[in-house]
Amino acid sequence: MAAPLVLWDFDGTLAWREGLWSGCMVEVLDELESEHGLEHERVRAAMRGRYPWNTPELAHPHLCDPERWWGEMCAQMQAALASLGVADGRCGELAQAVRERFLDTASGWRRFEDAPGALDAVAAAGFRSAILSNHVPELERIAADLGLARGMEAIFSSAVTGYEKPHPAAFETALEARGRRGRVWMVGDNPRADVAGAGAAGIPAILVRREGEAARRADGLAGAVEIILGS
Repeated sequence: MAAPLVLWDFDGTLAWREGLWSGCMVEVLDELESEHGLEHERVRAAMRGRYPWNTPELAHPHLCDPERWWGEMCAQMQAALASLGVADGRCGELAQAVRERFLDTASGWRRFEDAPGALDAVAAAGFRSAILSNHVPELERIAADLGLARGMEAIFSSAVTGYEKPHPAAFETALEARGRRGRVWMVGDNPRADVAGAGAAGIPAILVRREGEAARRADGLAGAVEIILGS
């Protein structure tokens, strides 16, 4: 019999990046375009709707190659910067700089303090773990740099699979990878992508770190582990 499995979301669940994408863009603007005069909220608004996970109903297997994925993402960032009044000749360079900064785990990424303990606790109880996240092609490296890849059965990033949660195929990919054997749980901070998406795939889910509609909720990962081990 296959060991039970916990699927963990990444951003907002196991780790976070200060300011996320728009914060990263402002960091780059501050460094390379110091007189930009753009506040974080304006950049955030300009990027709204430009991420692949904003339209999870649309599969994107044609973007599974890292350069193609980043090509589309950088094009969206360039368009957002241009809409904010940044000179066209600078937008491409700045978008590439955001790519480099976002992937630099030393510049803004942090893991939650309770993440290692939660992963160790489920492992000690005989559970396997995997990451299932709407993320960049380099998620596996980011997780490894933060000490969160050790012991992971697999790491599924939407940029690699071509499916964004809550698309059913995002969860099907993880289930198919282990032959649909054994019990599975989902832990994440997004009521729609993680909880509703998992529920539609027949996977019980736990919402962590935020309020929202969910049958099971925990303030942190220790509480999620208690629910899983007590089931």
